[in-house]
Amino acid sequence: MGEDIQKHSVHTLVFRSLKRTHDMFLSEEGGLPPLDPKAVSAWRSSKAKDTYGPIVELVTKQQEIARKTGLPTNYPGGTLPLTNKSEQDGEATQSLALMPSGTPSHQLPQTSANISAVGIPGYATGGPANNTTQSLITRKAPTMPKPQWHPPWKLCRVISGHIGWVRCVAVDPTNEWFCTGSADRVIKIWDLASGKLKLSLTGHVSTVRALQVSPRHPYLFSAGEDRQVKCWDLEYNKVIRHYHGHLSAVYSMALHPTIDVLVTCGRDSTARVWDMRTKANIHTLTGHTNTVASVVCQAAEPQIITSSHDSTIRLWDLAAGKSMATLTNHKKSVRAVALHPNLYMFASASPDNIKQWKCPEGKFIQNLSGHNAILNCLAINADNVMVSGADNGSLHFWDFKTGYNFQRSQAPVQPGSMDSEAGVFAMTFDHSGSRLITAEADKTIKIYKEDDEANEETHPINWKPDLLKRRRY
Repeated sequence: MGEDIQKHSVHTLVFRSLKRTHDMFLSEEGGLPPLDPKAVSAWRSSKAKDTYGPIVELVTKQQEIARKTGLPTNYPGGTLPLTNKSEQDGEATQSLALMPSGTPSHQLPQTSANISAVGIPGYATGGPANNTTQSLITRKAPTMPKPQWHPPWKLCRVISGHIGWVRCVAVDPTNEWFCTGSADRVIKIWDLASGKLKLSLTGHVSTVRALQVSPRHPYLFSAGEDRQVKCWDLEYNKVIRHYHGHLSAVYSMALHPTIDVLVTCGRDSTARVWDMRTKANIHTLTGHTNTVASVVCQAAEPQIITSSHDSTIRLWDLAAGKSMATLTNHKKSVRAVALHPNLYMFASASPDNIKQWKCPEGKFIQNLSGHNAILNCLAINADNVMVSGADNGSLHFWDFKTGYNFQRSQAPVQPGSMDSEAGVFAMTFDHSGSRLITAEADKTIKIYKEDDEANEETHPINWKPDLLKRRRY
């Protein structure tokens, strides 16, 4: 019997074939003929003509104009050797290309490429008409705008009345009252000016996690961990509609500013779009892989923005019910999103950073670093003040445009509470932007306002921009 043929894999055979080919050509490497000097010279000349040809033609035209007008055609350092021999010009240009970058101008060879800088971006001529001395245009170093001065904020009122964690807050469009929802399953309505309790609404059987007041109807919408979404008629203080569909707790909701649409999101990893009047589930926005923590609505594209514990933000097309873009810059769960009331921008809060984005495509603008905690909420007013609230009770106040952190404060806990109950769960500005209302873990609602006695001398701006740090993803 003949010898058995040893079998090899295709990968081994291909590798051996490549190696044989490499060894064959490697052995002949030293036998290649030398390069032809004339061919090299022709190649260099054609390359120089292709690169500097337009400049040579421009200088020729300038010389012709100078001869006709009687101006001198010679240049400092010698005459301009314009010839019809492309080889000479090519060799001179090649020598110019081989000169070190810091070579002084009087040591450069006199060629058509370095005599005139007419029409070359980055060069400018100075002095009289017959002076052709060139100089680079000085470029200014990039500067960052100085932040707008904002007065510091101070605590002006503490309201207690709930017997559970206060999880959400919303302000009436008339700016006369605000409502809060709590773990005690009660919705309370408070007078904004005096802080007195006006009304208590009961109906939820678990923690109330989201509230919205309609600016165009006498409706209050609420949602909670009991999977219920309710519509309250404020003329009768009764529930008139239920929106059924969520499979788990509902964490956030938003009202569309121009059409009768309600958007809710929650622990079932979806956001649902409801027809406010017919209670129909228009769209179920799927795509997130974890709890959807926050949702906001606006009239322009993208009309819906959601953030999730899967570390992503999604921009949604309301008409199609599909995701337009997914922003994956965050590395940790994104628990809050807030729209700027005037600028076409929004901000998102995560334990790694607060990030600013530009609509409609979700272009990243900048990072706001320094609030190293689990951030639960964001609020922005028309004066470009942005506030972030955290699980440890810390509040950071930022200048929205520059990202300058002009104030840091710690919310005091209610007497009798533990220090561990210092946590900010929700916050909002009133419609004037002059009051900040926070809902906290010590069962209180706190109202902050600007310090009227502060000025730029008592609280100066300590602005030390670190461009690289702030632009880092």
